[in-house]
Amino acid sequence: MTSQSITDRSYYLLRRLKDPAYLLRRSLETYRVVTSPFRLLPDFIIIGVQKGGTTSLYNYLIQHPCVASAFAKEVHFFDNHTPAHNYGKGMAWYRSHFEYGGYKLYKKLVYGQNLITGEGSPDYIFDTHAPQRIAARMPPVKLIALLRNPIDRAYSHYLHNVKASNSYDVGREDLSFEEAIDREEDRLHGEKEKLLQDESYFSYNYMHYSYLSRGMYADQLKTWFDLFPKEQILVVSSEDFFANPSHIFQQVLDFLKLPAWHLTQYSSYNSRNKDTVGINPATREHLVDYFKPHNQRLYQLLDLKFDWDC
Repeated sequence: MTSQSITDRSYYLLRRLKDPAYLLRRSLETYRVVTSPFRLLPDFIIIGVQKGGTTSLYNYLIQHPCVASAFAKEVHFFDNHTPAHNYGKGMAWYRSHFEYGGYKLYKKLVYGQNLITGEGSPDYIFDTHAPQRIAARMPPVKLIALLRNPIDRAYSHYLHNVKASNSYDVGREDLSFEEAIDREEDRLHGEKEKLLQDESYFSYNYMHYSYLSRGMYADQLKTWFDLFPKEQILVVSSEDFFANPSHIFQQVLDFLKLPAWHLTQYSSYNSRNKDTVGINPATREHLVDYFKPHNQRLYQLLDLKFDWDC
């Protein structure tokens, strides 16, 4: 590290130390970590998928009186979501995101209610290490996967990258959708192997350019089914959730063994209403053929069929 970079880092740190909001946030984080032995571990995790309605489902769940929200919906502890590599921070850091165990006891004694908590990090389903890490640390946890039509998911993912490229991550995606999916194999070449060889490795390309790979759900779910009993995993069609959120919400509550609860409004978070309008019909037709065998394997694995066009 050069003397100039050390000076720049020192200047940056001094600026942060003079920021009251930063100091308060760090103090609260430290307090939560110190008190982590008295905190709960999640009873459920929404493991995916990206652009599948996970934010809406999580926001519905935390409105239930028997569900305690995490400090952040997407904790990203078990995946390699960023170079910061949260998994290396340890379980105390992870537990710091959840409610006190004493509050669960209070709810039970005073209201006769069983309190549960959970998080939703949609990268978990696709991550190379998350299934094994979760199985090792929390074998009884219940897992929820919202699966969206892989064509629509891919295009929504692409639009998200374009938006990021035009704002906070300049240059992330400057190709057309067709060029991006054609280049995916080259962009991801060797990245999964590096991730498997080094648990601390972060792959920018694997994270952002896996448009089609993330839609091969059968491969991903088989890993989870190999590690967890099927009764601990609920797989739901995102399209069913978008069309009838109240019905799917009740299905999730049944899965989590929670009392029925009806919301006054099922608002849409991270709206997807217009994120697939611009797909070229010829491109869509090509992707229907591309995903058809992968979806057939998924239907055989789940013993059910989703109402997708591929």
